[in-house]
This record gives sequence, C-alpha cells and structure tokens, in this order.
Amino acid sequence: MLQVLFILQIILAIVLTIIILLQKSSSIGLGAYSGSNESLFGAKGPQGFLAKLTFILGTLFIINTIALGYMYNKEHNKSLIDEVKVKEEKKIIPEVPIKKETNEVPAAPKNK
Repeated sequence: MLQVLFILQIILAIVLTIIILLQKSSSIGLGAYSGSNESLFGAKGPQGFLAKLTFILGTLFIINTIALGYMYNKEHNKSLIDEVKVKEEKKIIPEVPIKKETNEVPAAPKNK
C-alpha cells in the first residue's frame, strides 16, 4: 500500500507541476482578454477550469502526503537509535587488600 501511495505522490507532483505551468501568468495585463469567448471550457476560457483542476490536484496531493506520513510511521515505527547496539562495559572494581593473618582491612593513613 505504501508503494502505491508513493507512486501516486510522484504522479500527482508531475501532473500538478504541468497544470500550474499551463496557466497564464496574472502579470500579462490586457493580453489576458484577447481571445474568443467561444471555448470548450466555457465563457472564461480554460483559466477557470485549470484553476479548479489545480485546486483539486493540490488537495489530493496534500491528502496523499498526510496518508503517506501516517502509513510510513505505522509500518516503520522504529528509530535508528533502537537499532544501535549498546556495548556493555564491565566495571572492574579493584579489590581491597586484606591482611592474610588477621583478615582485617588496613587502616587509612592519618593526616598530620
């Protein structure tokens, strides 16, 4: 399922980019009004259709992105830190010297 959503994400990104590039810039001034009112897409021409299509594809792109994030987090909920092996170091505690004759610990030196 994750692969299907990923492929759909790539297709949506490519189609959305093409649709955005097909739209006319808003800075062309009066050139936007030169053209016939008779069009396949209606009186406004293809601009209204392309704007609606861009909105729909953008919404699908966002929904697919959220679904991809959710599915990926659900399947791969492990962190890289979980895979790091912790090397356990054994702490070597030095043994306290014991007098063999009396089994007593030697006294600490006295400060002068």
